Amino acid sequence: MKVVLQKNIKGVGRAHDTVEVPDGHALNYLIPNRFAVVATPGAVKAGETRKVKAAADREVQAALLAQNIASLADARIVIKTKVNEKGHLYDAVGAPEIAAAAKEQAHVDLPEDAVAIERPFKEAGTFEVPVSFGEVFGSFTIVVEAE
Repeated sequence: MKVVLQKNIKGVGRAHDTVEVPDGHALNYLIPNRFAVVATPGAVKAGETRKVKAAADREVQAALLAQNIASLADARIVIKTKVNEKGHLYDAVGAPEIAAAAKEQAHVDLPEDAVAIERPFKEAGTFEVPVSFGEVFGSFTIVVEAE
């Protein structure tokens, strides 16, 4: 059965694609959960229109994110947290905290998945944070200080 996907479905296809799936999968899972609609001519045309619009939106978002990452290159973000007497943090500083601090201090809306740190920081100090999102790469400095 041909269906037009409404969302990205792992192993099936991306949103707004017209795909051929087994009848049972379409009738018992995709259509009842509103992950897909039957591929009528109108649905196919609407899917193609949405796919073009989504691609244009992604390009605009990528350009905006590239500009935000470039503006972060000179920024110095300070995160204050509680530390023990040895300088170890009670709670690690990870991607969510870094993205929130970038939004608060540098006024840059940075998605959490763009912060490309290997592990959360568990000690006070100055760290270089790599940022990557698609084909856009950059880095900025954060300082983790004792509260």
